[in-house]
Amino acid sequence: MKTRFNIPPIPAVLLSILSVQCGAAIAKGLFPGIGPIATASLRIGLSAIILLIAFRPNISKLSHKQWKYVTLYGLCLGAMNMVFYMAIARIPIGLGVTLEFIGPLVVAIFGSKKLVDFVWVALAATGIVLITPLTNNGLDPIGILLALLAAAFWGAYIVLGGRISKIMSGGQAVSIGMVFASVLIIPFVFLDGGLARLNPHLLTLGLALALLSSAIPFTLEIRALKQLPARTFSILMSLEPAVASITAFVFLQERLSLKECLSVAFVVIASAGSSLTARRAKL
Repeated sequence: MKTRFNIPPIPAVLLSILSVQCGAAIAKGLFPGIGPIATASLRIGLSAIILLIAFRPNISKLSHKQWKYVTLYGLCLGAMNMVFYMAIARIPIGLGVTLEFIGPLVVAIFGSKKLVDFVWVALAATGIVLITPLTNNGLDPIGILLALLAAAFWGAYIVLGGRISKIMSGGQAVSIGMVFASVLIIPFVFLDGGLARLNPHLLTLGLALALLSSAIPFTLEIRALKQLPARTFSILMSLEPAVASITAFVFLQERLSLKECLSVAFVVIASAGSSLTARRAKL
């Protein structure tokens, strides 16, 4: 399926962020019923089906190079999603998103070439430090380690997404990539057994989760990565912790502390500055 509209890269990233965080709220509601691994498999599997039907990729024409990158891209997608859900089953969503953002931040740091880029990275990093309760001894250390592992997969996802977007169409890359993500998670699903508790209500929530957390945002992101430098994309993604905190307030009635409000301000400024810098660079 060929789309007849083209969302500019920066709005596409922002829509992707909002979609993912709304999906995270749904995912958290699925955890008590089927667990994080089954939730991740439901999200990835249904997304793969939706995307394959929508884009109908012609796999017979893929080159060796395309197969190589789409396989790595898909495996990275699957690992990132599963590990992140395992993390937020143990620690708060806002903290999990914040720790996971270390991955894009590292990509932004290594991709920076101008002094102004480091200013935006520094502001985003300050926001992360403010929102991360590193001195809280009550946090689950395994949850923190899982979130950091998800951060590594997210950084790799950005780098691979940028490369694959140059050699494949966005819809083709995401749809085939989600198939490999599904293959990766299948063994863990059988070991976990969470899908045995699935019912029609949970399946409906899983479909909404697949659309909001995978099918829509990954398609938007792969299109954005074709037009944005990886470092600009990474800094824009600094909005994730802020949006996570806001959605937690809206859906879970969690209030923001002064420190968290300052964190939101820093990441919003960093994202806005990055957007302006990217626009001027093209003029």
